[in-house]
Amino acid sequence: MPSNDLNDLDERFVVDFVAYDDLDPGQRWSTWLDVEPLSRGPEPRPDWVVTSQGAIDTELGILKTGKEADVFLLDRTDPHRPDEPGHSVVMAAKRYRSSEHRTFHRAASYTEGRSMKRSRDERAIKRKSTFGRQVAAGEWAVSEWSALNRCWQLGLPVPYPVQIDGTEILMEWITDGDGETAPRLAQTRPDAELLASYFQQLRDALATMVQSGLVHGDLSPYNILAAGERLVIIDLPQLVDLVGNAQGFDFLLRDCTNVCSWFARRGLDIDPQELFGELMAHAF
Repeated sequence: MPSNDLNDLDERFVVDFVAYDDLDPGQRWSTWLDVEPLSRGPEPRPDWVVTSQGAIDTELGILKTGKEADVFLLDRTDPHRPDEPGHSVVMAAKRYRSSEHRTFHRAASYTEGRSMKRSRDERAIKRKSTFGRQVAAGEWAVSEWSALNRCWQLGLPVPYPVQIDGTEILMEWITDGDGETAPRLAQTRPDAELLASYFQQLRDALATMVQSGLVHGDLSPYNILAAGERLVIIDLPQLVDLVGNAQGFDFLLRDCTNVCSWFARRGLDIDPQELFGELMAHAF
């Protein structure tokens, strides 16, 4: 008769069980099932998204530091399904600082027209208390999550948003053609043909945003990634409502000026006022 005693179980099973249960430092169980459905990325999801309950998240190191958030690389792998597609992926984990972060400079101008659900939270943010800083971190994480989802669904070139959990957003890791982290546009020196292609991609993306009443609000060559022959726009927490924000058109003009100045220095004959005029035509 089979025994229910753990001591009588197959030795190999016990070893596997213990190994599977003990995680190394820098590891955690996948948080995919810990978040609400609305905190997961839009469908249809890319095939590389790992949704297995048995997956393990492993920290791979920091990718980028910023004033409001840091970005890490995170491996999510199901060790028991190595031969199945979508069993392993490396993602970017953007983590907004809570009580220790000090900026979100110009936040008031970006958030004009937005409403907060609880007046207590809004008062705490205005007082810049410790609790207010924590709320602000969460609000900006949610803002970027919402912006990524909306932009992705519009077909814009942004990282796919995998999930949000508190102040952490997991998203697609953007790489170059060699599997390394894609450089910022500011770090590249494209030839004339690629430069023209980059600008056309950016013009199309801005037109799509404006048609949907959106402005990046802080666009520059430093938050655009050059993933081989395509551009990917990042850093979207301050996404602005073009009409609802009194400074919406000023933000749009500044975005045009920032990007056109970079392209002009690389030899492309482009006028920011001309681009701004083209985009304004899409707004009405």
